[in-house]
Amino acid sequence: MFFQLIFLVILAVAVYLFSKNTGKIRRNILLGRNTDRSDNPALRWKTMARVALGQTKMTKRPVAALLHFLIYAGFIIINIEVLEILIDGLFGSHRIFSKPLGSLYGLLIGSFEILAVLVLISCIGFLARRNIIRLKRFTGTEMTRWPKSDANYILLIEICLMAAFLTMNAADYKLQALHYGHYVQAGSFPVSTVLAPLLPSGTEALVIVERGCWWFHIVGILAFLNYLPYSKHFHILLAFPNTYYSNLNPQGKFTNMASVTNEVKAMLDPSYVPEATPPGRFGAKDATDLTWKSLMEAYTCTECGRCTSVCPANQTGKLLSPRKIMMDTRDRITEIGQGIDKNGKEYADDKSLLDNYITREELWACTTCNACAEACPVNINPLEIITEMRRYVVMEESQAPASLNNMFGNMENNGAPWKYSNADRFNWAQKD
Repeated sequence: MFFQLIFLVILAVAVYLFSKNTGKIRRNILLGRNTDRSDNPALRWKTMARVALGQTKMTKRPVAALLHFLIYAGFIIINIEVLEILIDGLFGSHRIFSKPLGSLYGLLIGSFEILAVLVLISCIGFLARRNIIRLKRFTGTEMTRWPKSDANYILLIEICLMAAFLTMNAADYKLQALHYGHYVQAGSFPVSTVLAPLLPSGTEALVIVERGCWWFHIVGILAFLNYLPYSKHFHILLAFPNTYYSNLNPQGKFTNMASVTNEVKAMLDPSYVPEATPPGRFGAKDATDLTWKSLMEAYTCTECGRCTSVCPANQTGKLLSPRKIMMDTRDRITEIGQGIDKNGKEYADDKSLLDNYITREELWACTTCNACAEACPVNINPLEIITEMRRYVVMEESQAPASLNNMFGNMENNGAPWKYSNADRFNWAQKD
């Protein structure tokens, strides 16, 4: 009963902290402007199933796709075993699913063990890609010590959890063979039987190993759960809503501002009655000027670097990195949220996403080709943030580059981006 009480307290604290931290992230996301992403629910469910569940956009890089799928499948399926551990911890039982599931239980445990080995292999493969092979897309000015360490921490945690799971099963298997205490014959252990000879033969030592690994495994999972809100691996949870709320419009379609649309319609039709629009600035200067969807994407970003690796501006030496755009946005909205937590809802600092985090050189290096949005495995679109910030620079500050100002002047005077008047537009077709 004592250990059940300890387990209940640990579980309650873990759930409370996770709820509190995810609540803060939800609050931060909702600090963004509203946007309607409720249309066409059937297509949205299909998109989520195809992209988040089916991971179809991962397949462009087959090796990474295979390794990620094995970890992903292991994470989902082995959670059935975690459910059993939770029930055992709360009620003091041991392998409670073994009796109701019968022979199926052995198949499940055997499958879990094979998956655990595959997860171990995949994690080692990812560690090698990052730290030995050192793939180029895992580097960059934005990939400072913490982003690199974060990825390694997660992989090492998963290795430790899988190792504890297999060691726990190996000790359990030996105790079952000795008919010790409540360790009745239950489960099939194709991997643990290989590890069993490495463990001590005494029953008391085996119980210590089995219980120690049991506690390490479940407490480790609860600790991992509470690490997620501080990590890029929060995409484990946000990938599904993020893909559901994907932009279903054709890539590159520019959004219109209602206030500007009203002005244009009023100019064209004096009888037009403008629709009421909420006050606000043109474009985005700070993270709160972006939509909640863009902020959700910032928290969903896995920092995998696929967007940056296909960005033509980045590949030609420009300062722009789409991954950095998402990381900066996440860091800024998190900073705003922390300020609100300490000083109240009305708190405002003297910083902004523009200039303090993202430079103008980065914004204007973008070619708006949509390669980053196409490459992202969870439908994140850095271009939406870039264009909104460009809109602010042009419409609020009138600080567009000289080449754009020339184009704007030509469009105003000539109705076209070029310096030629309408009367001279077809001179090139005239014969000598």
